[in-house]
Amino acid sequence: MKKLSNTEKLSSTEKLNLIVLDMAGTTVADGGLVEQAFAAAAGRLGVEPGSADHAEKLDYVRATMGESKISVFRHLFGDEDRAQQANTAFEEAYGELVDGGRIAPIPGAREAIERLKGEGRTVVLSTGFARTTQDAILAALGWQDLVALTLCPADAGGRGRPYPDMVLAAFLRTGAVDGVQQTVVAGDTSYDMLSGVRSGAGLVAGVLTGAHDKDQLTRNGATHVLGSVAELPELIARAEA
Repeated sequence: MKKLSNTEKLSSTEKLNLIVLDMAGTTVADGGLVEQAFAAAAGRLGVEPGSADHAEKLDYVRATMGESKISVFRHLFGDEDRAQQANTAFEEAYGELVDGGRIAPIPGAREAIERLKGEGRTVVLSTGFARTTQDAILAALGWQDLVALTLCPADAGGRGRPYPDMVLAAFLRTGAVDGVQQTVVAGDTSYDMLSGVRSGAGLVAGVLTGAHDKDQLTRNGATHVLGSVAELPELIARAEA
């Protein structure tokens, strides 16, 4: 599949009209709530705060930001029952923090989405969280009707990032473009970049408002690295110029 270079121009029939955006760290600022919710979940499963075990597990959570949370807990706790307990505790804790007003849009994110929609593009919001948590975030921000489609791992067969499934689900469900190379994927983690590359997206943009730095994003396939998602409409315009 064709991959867009930094200087490559698109024909009029190859407009980048499907935009798949990550949520936490990319369009939504959550102030480290993932780590706080993990601490609550780990405590419920008997992981002692301040212990070496806690530190090791937290390091893994940080390294796998962007991955489906149930997949993270399966790795950390081994058997399915404990993983499900941890995931439920995490989702409950994160939801309570969200309800407490602990999240906000990344500056310029809503404006960028509105501009992209105004240009006739289809915007999809995706996340590694469960649907209940995703819905809580959308409700807290008043974003329930902001985009045409929102996706969580369960909506794409259960596999989250770094698999390409959510990007491909967006491609299939929206019918917004003729080929996957007309898709843009943007996110703040290495796993976002990997999912974009594996999907065949023409433009895979990393943003520096979340978990991973420029080197990590580039090493995992970012075609561009932006300060924030607010810069994405201009990047797309330049790619199509």
